[in-house]
Amino acid sequence: MTLITHQDALDSLCTRLASADFITVDTEFLREHTYYSKLCLIQVADDDGAFAIDPLVGDLDLAPFYDLMANEAVLKVLHACRQDIEIFFHASGAVPTPVFDTQIAAMVCGFGESAGYETLVGKILGRSIDKSTRYTDWSQRPLSDQQLNYALSDVTHLRDIYRHLMKDIHKTSRASWIDEEMAICTAPETYHVDPHEQWMRLKPRTNKPRMLGVLREITAWREVEAQNRDMPKRRVLKDETLLEIAARPPKSTEQLSKLRSVPNGMERSRAGKGLMDAIERGLNLPEDDLPTLQRARHRPATPPIADLIKVLLKIKCQKAKVAPKMVANTAEIEAWAAEPERGASFMKGWRYDIFGRDAEKMLAGNLALASDNGAIEIVELEPAEEA
Repeated sequence: MTLITHQDALDSLCTRLASADFITVDTEFLREHTYYSKLCLIQVADDDGAFAIDPLVGDLDLAPFYDLMANEAVLKVLHACRQDIEIFFHASGAVPTPVFDTQIAAMVCGFGESAGYETLVGKILGRSIDKSTRYTDWSQRPLSDQQLNYALSDVTHLRDIYRHLMKDIHKTSRASWIDEEMAICTAPETYHVDPHEQWMRLKPRTNKPRMLGVLREITAWREVEAQNRDMPKRRVLKDETLLEIAARPPKSTEQLSKLRSVPNGMERSRAGKGLMDAIERGLNLPEDDLPTLQRARHRPATPPIADLIKVLLKIKCQKAKVAPKMVANTAEIEAWAAEPERGASFMKGWRYDIFGRDAEKMLAGNLALASDNGAIEIVELEPAEEA
């Protein structure tokens, strides 16, 4: 077990790891009291050792580590990589590449939709994880040997899990499937937050353009305010407060102060002025710049066929030994069954080969499901002849 707390040790480690074919990477972080995740520990491993990098001790410059993350000659293996990548992206401005996510690979290799790390350690390696330090406060120092051993086990187990999954992937020729998913995970836009799109997450129940315009502006203001102050959005203003303000915008700081959901004294603060400015922007938006909600349109006759297509998905994924969630979800199937012309992600690439082609046939009436001694079979039907 090696704990890196000095710059020369970090520089030497990153030089060593730059010659590896692949490394395993994990992080420990906290986010309860901040907007951005607070990085507390970085764990990395190669074939010959595992190392914990402590960014909270001393005056470490993590630039060599971020250079390693950007080194295209070294594959970075992570599990459920998005949170870790988000941390690295906001800290360095770059997304690590190339990346291999063992959670995605496990779903492709038939380990089900809940391919958690602990599950893979048990099923693939036949080992168990010591859970006693799982909910530790990783910002507290010093870290105990037990904490460090727990943290480093994540990257040491990951080496063996990666090798096992790679054998399955090469055997089934599914490397391109992983590549498609990794392209999404390593796209910078995946981690870019547009403040002016955050209002849709509040799911307003009205389609009044002016109210939505105010909601868009004040939600964007809250997002930027939370980023600048590095604090959770809910501590700036709660979602329900934004919806209340958008529905009945206060015209003055005095009216703002009378809203019970607004923190006391906010109307006299810099944040209060920023909020009032955002409200005014929303109230003065030109008509053609006001947002609207696009309500999904569904034809009433689609639910029965959509249900059949969902069963088809399950059957096809069982045969292919891939998690259904990797291929399609319920909402996407229902939307496609209602309006096939809109297209769907499963109508292209490997998803089309696994499922989309047969979904088309079923929708056209050229495919059926039949029971055979308790099992459900897929039956090809002859196209009906035109009269």
